[in-house]
Order: sequence, then C-alpha cells, then structure tokens
Amino acid sequence: MSSTITIPLWLAVIIGALAIWAAFERMIVPAMRYLMRRRFNRAIDELNTRLRLRIQPFKLAKRQALIDQLIFDPEVLRAIENYATENKVSREAAQARAREYAQEIVPSFSAYAYFGIGIRLARWLSTFLYRVRLGYLDEQAMQAVDPDAAVIFVINHRSNMDYVLVTYMASTSSALSYAVGEWARVWLLQSLIRSMGAYFVRRDSREPLYRKVLARYVHLAIAGGLTQAMFPEGGLTRDGKLRPPKLGLLSYIVSGFDPQGRRDAVFVPVGLNYDRVLEDRVQVAALVATEGEKPRFKFSPAVLLGFIANSINLRWQGRLYRYGYACVSFGRPISLRQYCKEQNIDFRTLDEQRRFGEVERLGQTLMRKVGDVVPALPVPLVATVILGAPKPLSALELKGEVEILIRQLIANGAHIHIPRADQDYAIEVGLRMLLLRHFVLEESGLYRANPAEEIMLRYYANAIAHLLRDRATATSLAAE
Repeated sequence: MSSTITIPLWLAVIIGALAIWAAFERMIVPAMRYLMRRRFNRAIDELNTRLRLRIQPFKLAKRQALIDQLIFDPEVLRAIENYATENKVSREAAQARAREYAQEIVPSFSAYAYFGIGIRLARWLSTFLYRVRLGYLDEQAMQAVDPDAAVIFVINHRSNMDYVLVTYMASTSSALSYAVGEWARVWLLQSLIRSMGAYFVRRDSREPLYRKVLARYVHLAIAGGLTQAMFPEGGLTRDGKLRPPKLGLLSYIVSGFDPQGRRDAVFVPVGLNYDRVLEDRVQVAALVATEGEKPRFKFSPAVLLGFIANSINLRWQGRLYRYGYACVSFGRPISLRQYCKEQNIDFRTLDEQRRFGEVERLGQTLMRKVGDVVPALPVPLVATVILGAPKPLSALELKGEVEILIRQLIANGAHIHIPRADQDYAIEVGLRMLLLRHFVLEESGLYRANPAEEIMLRYYANAIAHLLRDRATATSLAAE
C-alpha cells in the first residue's frame, strides 16, 4: 500500500538545505580538516628541516587548550582563591577574570601568517626603509646551541622597527614570539600580531592575579621550548642611551627554571643600531617634556597617510632615499643552566629578596652583553666626533678624528660597520645624513653642530657612548 504526500516547495527547499548542510558538516568538513592537518604538519616538518631552532609543539598547541591549562594551573587556582577572598567576589567571578587575562595573553600562532605574510612584509619594509646589514655573528657558538633549548633573544630597544628588523634577520633561524605592549591592542592589528605568535603584556599592571597568569604562561612557554624575543629596557630609549633593565619578564623566565631539567634556556644578546630612527623626534620630545608630565602620543592616520603620500611622491621623482644603514649583531649565547651552575644558585629555592637581587644581577649582565654587540654605524660615529670637537672641523680633520674614534672602539672590542669596507665612504654617508637633517651645519668648508639640533645630534652619539670605555671620554660626549 502506498500513498503520495505533497509538501510545499519552501519546505522541500529547507529540508534539502539541511540535508546538504548535515552532509557537509559530518563528511566534508572532517575530511577537509584531515587533509589540511596533514598538509600543515608536512609544512611544519619541512620548516623544521630549514630552521636552526625548531618550532616546538607548544607553539602549535591549540589556543583554547593553552588557556584551559593556564586556568587550571595549581598556582593560578590559588591566585583565583586569593583574588575572590580579597575582593569579596564569588570564585566563579574570579575565575572568569583569570580567563579574560589568559585569553588576552595567549597567542594563536599561524605558520602561514608568520612565514607567508609576516616574514615577507618584514623583509620588504626593512629593505625599503634601510640598507640592512648583518653585523657580528659568532656562528660557531650559535651552532652549538641545543635546537630543543628555549632560546630568548635579548635586544636593545631603539625603535618600533626593532620588531620588524629582528623578525626579518632571524627568519632563517626560527619563529620568534614577542611580548608586545598594550599599544598594539587595536582592531585587526591585535589579531594579526596574535597570529604571529606574540603575546600581550600590561606593563604597568600590579594586580596579583594578572601577574600570576602572565608568569605561569611564560613558565609554560619556557618549559615548552618556545623561542622568544624580549626588550629588557621595557620601552624605547628617549636619549639614545641604553636603559637599565626592567626585571618583570626576566623574573618570570628564570623563577620556574629547573637547572637539572631536560630543557635548557639560552639567552642570545642582540644589538641593534640605525643611522636614522623613525621616532627620534618623538622620543626626544618625551625626554624634554615638563617634569612630572607623562607625554602621550597617539596613532594619527593623517600623519601616516602624509608619510605614505610623501614617500610615493619622492619615489615618483626618483628622490626617495633610504634612511641609511640598519645593522643587527648577535652576541655569544648564554646558557641559563651554565649560569646557575657557575653562580651556584637555583632561582626556585631563593627567598624573595635574594631572588630579586640575583635576577637584577642577571639582568645587568645581559644588558651589558647586549651593549657590547651594538654596532657603530656612520651617523653615530660622525655625530660623536662633531659633538666632541672644540671647534668646527674641515673634511680632512673630520676624517682624521673619526679614524681615531674607530681605532679606539676597535681596541675596546666594539663592532664597527664600515659600508663597502671603505672608511672614507662611511664618513661621507654619516655626514650627508646629518647635513640633510640639519643636525650639522657647513660654513666655508667647515662642519659644526647646529645649536638648535644639538639634542638630536647627542641622541645619535649616545647610541655608542657606552662603547667608549674611557669613562671620562664617554661622560663628556654623552652628558646631558
């Protein structure tokens, strides 16, 4: 016995659409995920054959899994209980706050975003703005680093270009994970940065629960062998000098380190220098701001569009020149395991006061090693000589004084970048940049500092002032 059932066309369309969706969700999507996962794993395996420091499973872990691991970490759970008690809120509310912090901190690394977009963009931007050069590199020492170690690149902070430049220069070694300030937490930009493996840090936050969540994430990252990059100065230099290290992030890195564990942590000092820092006037303006006033600089679309339009116009006219040289040097790696052995310490067992003292000593050591590999470039060399000259100099006198300075720096173990291995050309490059920006004035064939721009000239001289180990000379040249 059979009968015919008639249904409206609209209902048939809905049923058909639901059937297609069910088939897509239950069959096609899992198959696509399987194929994509295989392709992704093959891509990672191929990358790991080319990278000096392999991409560890921690970096590839699902973001939600890392968030859950953080939330249910025993130390974070104790911090949640303390937060609930101290603030008289429910445990659920305290846990929700901790989850917000974890979601803010934990990145979502995408190999395609990093190697397919980020590296290409970093290469283009770096080479568009500067003549990028590799300075000092101890290849033998770098080759000796355990590929499974948690490597931390420790970098001086001169410009926001530092992130871009180091990412480009280290692209053949590994994928770096940065600690990025709140300035980058804007729509779209934060998603891109997070997909590049970076994690956000509230630098001024004193809340114990936030600091505990951040500390435990850093500990998990080190234990998982994550390759990171950090700026121990905590912010851009305002006067061009190296700043004292801030110890918060460094303390998180070492506090949970097990000297007897299977994975070492290795610090690599990285020294950066530029012939022109893009934000130099902004930083100097912050330096001379009214005492007690905290200068605030906001992103301005008008300024950005004006810069792009001017660059396009100069390129069209054939008058767009790059901003001189940018140079990166990599110092000898420092094993944290070996350091603990030499100092006979275990940061985990130290009381708070002694641990702070040992972290401070380690921070000063790392900052000194970073300073040692900061390369001396043409602009800082010429700026140093002109500032120290008691009278205007002729071109011949200027070259002679720069030659003396170079010899002194080499004797002190500094690394000098001489473009084209031609010292005269290097001096011409540095002088030309300073003349174009009116930091130096030429009168009757003699060169002298422009009094109205002396603070800018000193900003660039300060970049290498720490390399002049004759204290009297360094003090006179880099004095405020």
